[in-house]
Amino acid sequence: MGLFSSIDIAATGLTAQRTRLDVISNNIANVDTTRTSEGGPFRRSRVIFRPRVEQPYWRSPFLPEALDNGIGQGVRIVAIEKDMASKPRLVYDPTHPDAIKSGPRKGYVEMPNVNVVNEMVDMIDASRAYEANVAIVDGSKAMFLKALDIGR
Repeated sequence: MGLFSSIDIAATGLTAQRTRLDVISNNIANVDTTRTSEGGPFRRSRVIFRPRVEQPYWRSPFLPEALDNGIGQGVRIVAIEKDMASKPRLVYDPTHPDAIKSGPRKGYVEMPNVNVVNEMVDMIDASRAYEANVAIVDGSKAMFLKALDIGR
């Protein structure tokens, strides 16, 4: 591992969590959006992460082969996808312009599948993960400064 590998790895986490916070904020902002350009109510989005494995990567000559699986290079964003599994909430409001006009659901409005409580929990989780990555950067910086002090 190089001197700045820990900062590089933490930087991938910072970027990933910042994107996650942006997506969560977008979900909360659209909690009442009943009409989108795709048609229908807004659908909740979520961020999909995967480990970042760069090939070829530096391998320690002291690491046993069984422990060397290439994981530990950071995280990457694979996709931001819409949650199509959960159904929109139905709210009875016959005066709403997007209310269903006929059928058994007449007068109901399809609302987004965004649960504000779940989004706030996800936001707290992303904030804590962001703070943990900042702590890694700070710890690495302090370690580098101590190493420079030793070399003086």
